[in-house]
Amino acid sequence: MRSVDLIWFNAGGGHRAAAQAMEQSIHDQGLPWRVRKVNLTQVLDPRGRFRRYTGMEPEDLYNLRLATGFTLGLAQELKLLQGAIRLGHAALVRRLAGHWEGTRPDLVVSLIPNFNRALHDALVLACPGVPFVTVLTDMADHPPHFWIEPDLAQHVVCGTAYACAQALAAGCPPSRVYRSSGMILRPEFYAQGPIDRVAERLHLGLDADTPTGLVLFGGTGSRAMKGIATRLADTPLILMCGRNQALADELRALPARAPRVVVGFTSEVARWMRLADFFIGKPGPGSLSEAVQQGLPVIVTRNSWTMPQERWNTHWVREHGLGIVHRSFRTVRAAVDELTRGLPQYQTRVRRVENRAVFEVPQILERILAQAPVPSRHEHPVAVRALPITGRVAWRNV
Repeated sequence: MRSVDLIWFNAGGGHRAAAQAMEQSIHDQGLPWRVRKVNLTQVLDPRGRFRRYTGMEPEDLYNLRLATGFTLGLAQELKLLQGAIRLGHAALVRRLAGHWEGTRPDLVVSLIPNFNRALHDALVLACPGVPFVTVLTDMADHPPHFWIEPDLAQHVVCGTAYACAQALAAGCPPSRVYRSSGMILRPEFYAQGPIDRVAERLHLGLDADTPTGLVLFGGTGSRAMKGIATRLADTPLILMCGRNQALADELRALPARAPRVVVGFTSEVARWMRLADFFIGKPGPGSLSEAVQQGLPVIVTRNSWTMPQERWNTHWVREHGLGIVHRSFRTVRAAVDELTRGLPQYQTRVRRVENRAVFEVPQILERILAQAPVPSRHEHPVAVRALPITGRVAWRNV
């Protein structure tokens, strides 16, 4: 049985969700692979030294900023992060190559940005000939050195035509660029039983006919939800707070003139979306794609606080007429009024979007794996010597 490694980390939650969805889809399709979800943080810091010295995981600061909404300046910080990764390239390659020398994968699939050069170079050193695939969990790349590294032997799977065009423009060979029909969503967003929408809304205290918004800012919620709820005091809302219990308590305490439901952490996001009529949130690739898959037009913002890798997503919303893009949620009342006036038209356009990526990507991986040679399990280990400035690597058998 051939082994497939899915590389993820906890920054934002979308990478972990994509890895889980891929594992489930591979299993459901009966592909004869041993799937291993590999947390990059645990490989690079197996003893948890960062947490021991700082009291947090490396991704926690990023996730905290998402929860507070304080995302201004992330574009500049990204450059600093990428610079640090390049300076530490040799050490990263040594650590990763040592991991793969011991685990011997047949295919490595990266579901994360920024680290793909180090992942690729380590795999070349430890397991020559093993394919390296990057599956973008963003709708667009944010070059340079974010998702796509064109001078590597990197297969790239893109969920939008724009990302494919970026890969080709960057010099990736067309034979290594693959198009899926969207972002990877969990299988439960497709296999859904019947639901009595009217009865469930009435049971929750929501009106059966009045348009109801679902507010979602990822698994940790966002302080921006308080302002949205205040400005939409007369609009029925489902407020998804994730693991942010303090935010949920504050939202329940806010006065409102329309019914609202505050939801804590749940694995039934797809079901809650089916009970709503439109979506309000940030233009993240996962939440946008989930909302559209469930038939919800969207209200999102784009401004200097929008994370750089998510800014193009607002063009996608406008290009396909899937909702409203404003500069700030201070005008969310006007956005809701505009959207609900044309709600049937927006819903018709949303229903035209067909995303089958979670089923397509395993088939793409199967084709890549079928073309790869079966590596010997008795190859000699390698000594790693990385060149940190150019990112090139050298290796020799020992």
